[in-house]
Amino acid sequence: MNEAKKRLEGKVALITGGARGIGRSIADAMAAEGAVVGVLDLREDLAQAAADEIKATGAQAMAFGGNVAERDTFVKAVTAMKQAHGHFDIIVNNAIWVRYGPIADITPEMLNRMVGTGFNSVVWGIQVGAEAMTEGGSIINIASAAAFLGVPEAMVYGGVKAGVLGLTRSSAVDLGPRGIRVNAVCPGSVLTEGMQNNVTPEKIAVRAQRTPLRRLGEVQDIASAAMFLASSESSWITGTSILVDGGVTHALL
Repeated sequence: MNEAKKRLEGKVALITGGARGIGRSIADAMAAEGAVVGVLDLREDLAQAAADEIKATGAQAMAFGGNVAERDTFVKAVTAMKQAHGHFDIIVNNAIWVRYGPIADITPEMLNRMVGTGFNSVVWGIQVGAEAMTEGGSIINIASAAAFLGVPEAMVYGGVKAGVLGLTRSSAVDLGPRGIRVNAVCPGSVLTEGMQNNVTPEKIAVRAQRTPLRRLGEVQDIASAAMFLASSESSWITGTSILVDGGVTHALL
């Protein structure tokens, strides 16, 4: 019996913020399904460690360090992947830097970093990724349920993620005639290192209780949605957003 073909066999994918958390889970999932994955992270040492661990499983991976707020970071990574493998197929714009707090505490430095990492990076990822893609390419932007909700002390984060949905819809219209799809995944509360650094254990417990499925998300939940959007299973889906939130966005609790 022939071994079943992997869902992303022969594809080349770049994941921003791919060294940890949701990004790492997406990189692992795509590598397991046959893709060559590029792990892009601000800290090159963490990107290299993640790539080495992925390669230890028998999959293919490359590591890149750089600030995703800068266009040249994408140019270097995408160009290297396309030169090494002859084509470029998937980009996952996942990187984000988050700080929650009262509106009065927002500083220019905080605003610039959150917008640069969470919004500008998506612009550059879409632009540079699409330039390297041919028909069948898939761009996946990681937004948030906060794009639909009023989350306390998260004005900038919610605004950035709502902006990501606007980028997704408009670029899907522009790139559709070239056969390139653009979609977004909108996670609810996912228990990552980043959440634990920004949210108290008490608030984490409240979030789980207010979620209809009565649990927080796991990184694998988000990776599964990204895998679907990267694969041919979603070949007629573009410009949309998928809520992966345990039902919390539409719950009146």
